[in-house]
Amino acid sequence: MKAAVVRAFGQPLAIEDRPIPAPGPGRVVVRMEASGLCHTDIHAAHGDWPVKPTPPFVPGHEGVGIVHAVGEGVTSTQPGQRVAVPWLGYACGTCEHCLTGWETLCLQQQNTGYSVDGGFAEYFTADAAFAAPVPDGIDPIDAAPLTCAGVTTYKAVKVGNVRPGDLVAISGIGGLGHLALQYAKIFGGTVAAIDITDEKLQLAKDLGADLVIDSRTEDPAQVLQSHGGASVAVGLAVDDKSFATAYAGLRRGGRLVLVALPAAGTLQIPVFSTVLNGTSVIGSIVGTRADLATVFALHRAGRTRVVATTRPLAAVNEAIDEVLYGKAKARIVLQP
Repeated sequence: MKAAVVRAFGQPLAIEDRPIPAPGPGRVVVRMEASGLCHTDIHAAHGDWPVKPTPPFVPGHEGVGIVHAVGEGVTSTQPGQRVAVPWLGYACGTCEHCLTGWETLCLQQQNTGYSVDGGFAEYFTADAAFAAPVPDGIDPIDAAPLTCAGVTTYKAVKVGNVRPGDLVAISGIGGLGHLALQYAKIFGGTVAAIDITDEKLQLAKDLGADLVIDSRTEDPAQVLQSHGGASVAVGLAVDDKSFATAYAGLRRGGRLVLVALPAAGTLQIPVFSTVLNGTSVIGSIVGTRADLATVFALHRAGRTRVVATTRPLAAVNEAIDEVLYGKAKARIVLQP
C-alpha cells in the first residue's frame, strides 16, 4: 500500500510502499476512501508543538473508509462497514475525565496521526471502539472533514454556550470556520464572519452569515462593538492578533473560545477588564464520540454543508502548500 510518511520535521512527506497492516486485538484495519487535511497535520509534520510526534509516522486524523479486517474480540464493527477515525484514537474509559463526558481530556489518550499512525495511507488501523460508524447517505468526502473540522467546531460552539439571538463572531472562515458558522446558526446565533480574503468572505455570505467583516479594511472589534459586542467569539485563525481582536470585540459577559493552535501562540489578557466585564476565555479541544455522532446526524438531516476539494494522496505536499499559502477554499480531502 502507499502511505505519506513524515521522515523528518519540516521535510516533504515521502510516499512510501508499506505492507497492509494486520489488525491486533480490539482493532480494525480500514481501507481509506477519504482523509481530510487539517492544519494539525501540518503542525505534526513540522514538529511545531511542545509535545512532538516521533518520526517516522503517518499523519491524518480525518480518515474515512471501509473496514477491511477486524482483530480478535471485535464485535461492534464488521468488515464492509464505513467508519471514521478521528483525532481521539483512544481514551482509557476509566479516569475521571472519561467517566464525566470529557474523554478528550484523558491523560492516557492516543491521537491519530500523531502518537499513532493515521489516515494518509491506503490502509490504516484504529481502535475499534473509536472507529465511529458513518451513517448511510453521507458521502465519505463530506464525512472526512466532519470527523475533525466538524466535531471540533461543533464542540467549540457548544462549550461557548451559544443561545438564540447571541451575536457569534467566527474568526477565520476556512476548513473549520465554514462549519463553525453553520453550527452557530443551528444553535440560534446571529453570526459575524471575519476573514481577510474575498473568496472566504463570499463563502461566509453563501453560508448565511448575518454580518461579514473584512479585517483588511475594518477593525473587527470596532464593528462587533458597534453591534453591541459579541456574546461569543470562536478563534479559528492561526494568528495571535486575531485572538486579541476577538477578545476586544466581546460584550460584557462575553465568552472567547480558543480553538486554533499556533505553534507559539499567546494572548495577553487584561485582568482588570476581564474581571470587571465578567469575560470568559475557554480552551476547546475536539469533541467526543457522542459529539461526532451528533455532527453526523445533523449532516444527514441536511443541516450542514461541507465545502471541500479533493486531491490524490500522492499530491499531499502540494495540498499542504495550498493550506499554508491560503489557497484552499475550505477543506482539502485526500483520496488514494
